[in-house]
Amino acid sequence: MKWYIINKLHCQTAHVLRIWSLKALVIPVLLIAGLTYCLQPDKKITIVDSNSTKPIEGAVVYFKDDRLALRSDVNGRVRIPEETGTTPVTIQAKNYRSREYTLDYFLENKTVTLHYDSARVNPVEKKFHFTREDTLQGRYGAYRSNNDLLHYDLSIKIDIEKEHLSGKNTITFTMLRESDTIQIDLFKNMHVDSIVFNDQNLTYQRECNAVFIDFPHNLKKDETHSIDFYYSGSPAQRGRFGGISFQQDSLGNPWVFTACQGTGSSMWWPGKDQHLDEVTNMSLHFLVPSGLTAVSNGKFIEKEKQEDGYTWFHWKVHYPINNYCVSVNVAKYTHFSDQLDDLSLDYYVLPYHLKKAKKQFRQVKPMLRCYQKHFGEYPFKKDGYKLIEVPYSGMEHQTAVTYGNLYKNGYLGRDWTGVGISTKFDFIIIHESAHEWFGNSVTCGDYSDAWIHEGFGTYMEGVYVECQFGYKAAIDYLNGYKSKVRNRTPIVGPPGVNHWPTQDMYFKGALFLNTLRHVVNDDKTWWAMLHDLHEEFKYQSIYITDVLNFFNKYLDKDLKPLFDQYLYHTELPELQLKYEQDSVQYRWNTQVNNFNMPVTVQHKDSSFFIYPRTEWQSRSRNPENKTLNVATDLFYIDVEVIE
Repeated sequence: MKWYIINKLHCQTAHVLRIWSLKALVIPVLLIAGLTYCLQPDKKITIVDSNSTKPIEGAVVYFKDDRLALRSDVNGRVRIPEETGTTPVTIQAKNYRSREYTLDYFLENKTVTLHYDSARVNPVEKKFHFTREDTLQGRYGAYRSNNDLLHYDLSIKIDIEKEHLSGKNTITFTMLRESDTIQIDLFKNMHVDSIVFNDQNLTYQRECNAVFIDFPHNLKKDETHSIDFYYSGSPAQRGRFGGISFQQDSLGNPWVFTACQGTGSSMWWPGKDQHLDEVTNMSLHFLVPSGLTAVSNGKFIEKEKQEDGYTWFHWKVHYPINNYCVSVNVAKYTHFSDQLDDLSLDYYVLPYHLKKAKKQFRQVKPMLRCYQKHFGEYPFKKDGYKLIEVPYSGMEHQTAVTYGNLYKNGYLGRDWTGVGISTKFDFIIIHESAHEWFGNSVTCGDYSDAWIHEGFGTYMEGVYVECQFGYKAAIDYLNGYKSKVRNRTPIVGPPGVNHWPTQDMYFKGALFLNTLRHVVNDDKTWWAMLHDLHEEFKYQSIYITDVLNFFNKYLDKDLKPLFDQYLYHTELPELQLKYEQDSVQYRWNTQVNNFNMPVTVQHKDSSFFIYPRTEWQSRSRNPENKTLNVATDLFYIDVEVIE
């Protein structure tokens, strides 16, 4: 079924004919007059730089009446849906001048140009220098986007003495368009032993950490294929936690662990090292010296002892998983388990920490109950929940959360937010487990939108505090993060490159969500919306525009000015106040036009909303009430009194 415009140049009052297309037969069905929407077949436009004509990824096309935001892909393309509003459409992109169009323009043109404005570039980001390697790893290029991952079957022998890996990844995928090349990633210091397709060795080209694999003929669209990627090498330690590290515990026993967020999983195994495309499920097999235990993602299947002094450990992931969450931890672990209703809880710790672990990990059950209450059922029930001891602070590896917080409350024993609350719970258990909902179940499609991981994960700490200690404690806890906000770079980073954004996506990102809660001003609606947000997008990779669209529709509000100000600009909204004899004037000073966020003003034991805009407004006041007490603990804003 398709919709067509008869008079597309005047679609506000167009007479629209709905027709059925059945092969060569076209049958008129219904005539509608005076329709307020333009209805047309889905149309793609391409957004490009006005000088270079290169496509712009991450541009946002916003239909204000529909409260609909559309993000351009790596090729600058945006698909305009069948039904879109007829009012002006705003197109904006990071570091570009925004433009407004009518829908008529899109009906007539396939390309939209935006003008780069160096004055809009953040001073810190202006110093960024991205290499070809960063682009190949971060960009969802043509030889990634031409296929859809289905399954990884990863087998690795870990030679601890030589700090050497050798293995095979069987990669199964479906072609989305006809091509004879795909991109798989493996760090350049690792050796490609062979790549086999239908018993035939394939040729390939390597550029930086990308491996471009050539097939002997075009693979047809919708065909499903598998390759066996054999590799070996000694991975170099990189990144915050080493990527993959070969260490020892305090008794001198081997201890191998992985943590490669930001660095990339392709430093230790070959795969499609990006966020947008996830396998549907995964099998993992690790061959390690007997006497050690290899703990990985998913459900433990079995172990098989070999005659050569090694033992296989087999694990099965039943859900989609992103590459950086794939993990293996090898040590002389002891294992204990528990149960939360029908959810299995498994813990792997060093034997001499068993007593501490059993005490500290009691926090897991109340944490899971809290998160399930507010965000929905634990998303990986078939695979269970695990905590695994490691010698670094921790990481949100899916169903295999790594833990190194010294069996202490706070963050490594410190009062993390400085208000006396974080010492009441184990920060790593609470924060890293939050990512099972946002980060692992719901994943950002591009690094630039990692607020979806870290803003929500940090906010969920406050949710846990509220579950355990009450609303006031949660507000105090989240406000403690203000001291960590830098406001030097925007939360949304440069798209299409391997760049983990500013730390403000954690702290300012959580404070923004706390602000939104109080803009909504209805906790029943707020908690239902967050629950439904996860349920809507679980097991998917999404963008910030998806969150905005969901919130807009759920609340029947236009939150785009708020998202723009908090996520795309460094400055906080500034509420300006001017006091007169018997009135007060107020307005927003922001970098976003038409910013119109309500705020709560408190007086004695009562509170009320004011509704500032970017133009001055006035309301009467009792001269005895000298100032408005703005609730800056509920709304993350600046307040300036103008004399």
